[in-house]
Amino acid sequence: MKLLIVGATGTLGRQIARRAIDEGHEVRCLVRNARKAAFLKEWGAELKIGDICKPETLPPILEGMDAVIDAAAARATDSLSMKEIDWNGKVNLIQETQKAGIDRYIFFSILNAEKYPDVPLMNIKHCTEKFLEESGLNYTILRPCGFMQGLIGQYAVPILDNQAVWITGESTPIAYMDTQDVAKLTIRALEVPETQQQTYPMVGTKAWTAEEIIALCERLSDKKVKIARVPLGLLRFLRRFTRFFQWTYNISDRLAFAEVLASGKPLNASMDEVYKTLGVDAKETTTLESYFQEYFSRILKKLKEIDYEKSKSKKKKKTPFKSSV
Repeated sequence: MKLLIVGATGTLGRQIARRAIDEGHEVRCLVRNARKAAFLKEWGAELKIGDICKPETLPPILEGMDAVIDAAAARATDSLSMKEIDWNGKVNLIQETQKAGIDRYIFFSILNAEKYPDVPLMNIKHCTEKFLEESGLNYTILRPCGFMQGLIGQYAVPILDNQAVWITGESTPIAYMDTQDVAKLTIRALEVPETQQQTYPMVGTKAWTAEEIIALCERLSDKKVKIARVPLGLLRFLRRFTRFFQWTYNISDRLAFAEVLASGKPLNASMDEVYKTLGVDAKETTTLESYFQEYFSRILKKLKEIDYEKSKSKKKKKTPFKSSV
């Protein structure tokens, strides 16, 4: 199958591209910067320069494709606003996909997006879901709520550096999923006709609070974690403050997501129907315990090797003074 992957340089998109290539699909990636996407070309993907916010660039990129996998998302550092990228850009992409005669479209939303209309990211995702449902395309909407890869920088790295782990005052359980598992299920969804016109959750085996993740990291790293809590009131103030400046709009919109994290309502759902429909064994899904176990084992082993090499190097050093006879 000829696949166009949008957002292929992102945390999730790159895993989807790699999985699709490994399974023998012809992969084309829409990118804004070929240099930053060079690794995709090395894997075997075709790169096409374009921008979903510039619809005139899309027709030649969509030409000849069998399906579109939309994993793009605005970054806090983007010059354009979240609305311009995640709403206007996605509308452009969906409409141009229709014009190109491509029937199959996979879109990544967020779990429970419809429950938070006052949170910009959630509201935009929900509106995009509705727009896609009314487009006439054979869509599949996948709704993750968090990726395990993001937890490394949030928890593991500060712990190994003996730095404090910052968490909000409230803790909502989140069912994080490994992006490699999401990629596997995504490519599988393309092969199963029953997934057309359907919306599915895309979540891990268990919902974890921040405190539970910290306890797990303490056990695996054998380190006592320093915790720093950020009051929700401070995040709300920062959100209002960053709305004063156009170049911080995206940061403000992301700070609004703190309302979701402080709600106390678990971001989790049953995956039974997903595994049954896709014919995938749920036991193959990576657990957070095994994910962190593998990470800490690999990193701690590397740190020991570095310490050993340093110690070995010091022993080999010769003193500048000759010993007296």
